Amino acid sequence: MLLKNIGELVGIVPQGVLRKQGSEMNETGILHDAWLRIAPDGTIAGFGSTGALYPDDDKDEEVIDAEGGMVMPGFCDSHTHIVYAGSREGEFIDKINGLSYEQIAARGGGILNSADLLNATPEDELYHQSMERVQEMMAAGTTSIEIKSGYGLCPEGELKMLRVIRRISESVPALIRSTFLGAHAVGRGYTHEAYVQEILDMMPRAAEYADFVDVFCDTGFFSPEDTDRILEAGARYGLRPKIHANELGVSGGVQVGVAHGALSVDHLEQTTNAEIEALKGSGTMPTMLPGSSFFLGIPFGRAKEFISTGLGLALASDYNPGSSPMGDMRFVMALACIKMRLTPVQALNAVTLNSAYAMGLSDQTGSITPGKRADLILTRPGWTLTRIPYTYRTPWIRSVFKKGRS
Repeated sequence: MLLKNIGELVGIVPQGVLRKQGSEMNETGILHDAWLRIAPDGTIAGFGSTGALYPDDDKDEEVIDAEGGMVMPGFCDSHTHIVYAGSREGEFIDKINGLSYEQIAARGGGILNSADLLNATPEDELYHQSMERVQEMMAAGTTSIEIKSGYGLCPEGELKMLRVIRRISESVPALIRSTFLGAHAVGRGYTHEAYVQEILDMMPRAAEYADFVDVFCDTGFFSPEDTDRILEAGARYGLRPKIHANELGVSGGVQVGVAHGALSVDHLEQTTNAEIEALKGSGTMPTMLPGSSFFLGIPFGRAKEFISTGLGLALASDYNPGSSPMGDMRFVMALACIKMRLTPVQALNAVTLNSAYAMGLSDQTGSITPGKRADLILTRPGWTLTRIPYTYRTPWIRSVFKKGRS
């Protein structure tokens, strides 16, 4: 396939670059009046400026006239909880009436409500409900998704979720990664210690399905000591950590995650300079979830400070029924620019290459790079990178390509 008459080709990254940090966050390759060719295997074969290196037409290939539209990498969403049953609309009223996330959880709501619903829902129905969200996200430009368990909170429920995630990965052209988050909350009927032991006992079976292990290391949930034990168990079965940390308080989860080589530490609404220092020089990607800050009315992460100290940054949707019930990564970009004061280029790097890195996928997707998957968004004519977060509700997508197919 050949895409021609591209107004702007955005998100060009040299081969071998797997993440951006510090001042690199301010840069992305852009070509004007460009073309891009997709190989038969669905990877990017090449691209260039129309005036300089226009390729010869191949009579056997499909040609798409972009008509001046922009082409950019598809969004990479490295933190979601989209396998869930029903909704938590009642808690939305509780939030309007002034109850906090912690207060709702303390009286048996929140994650435990989702666990009750999920365990009562047949597996096929859970799959169909979850697939609707995946289709919604792909239509909005997301081409890679990490999906967590964590609403089962017992062996049968957690394994049911992990099986559903595998079915999703086998059903859609988007790249899917699976995370075992048994340590999302203490399951009903367990003491804290008994449930931590249950998670450790679940690990061999979870590892048959999952790519990563995660722990909600935060105030009122799991301690750094719990997290250390769970991550050690995950490592024995080849599961690399991705950590929830510092959403509700300064929990120590960032430091534990870095010590265990976590691929990412996520949330980070509450951080100090100690967390920034712990992340420097590590392979761990700080990941912020502005949709949660927006929905819960809690602080946004210190994104600009992280970047100014030389760190990279990823952004993800945190799509879930309780604290961020949306998976629109364009809105995540808009929140990053409006509320976190990132530039459109910084936000682009955070929702593409760096978020791909936070899933271990940046060697395959997340940028316009020869040899990577042609996971692309083609916009309507006349769009620019800045306009995406600026007019954040105006229809803009013409086509979404997953491995070269729309």
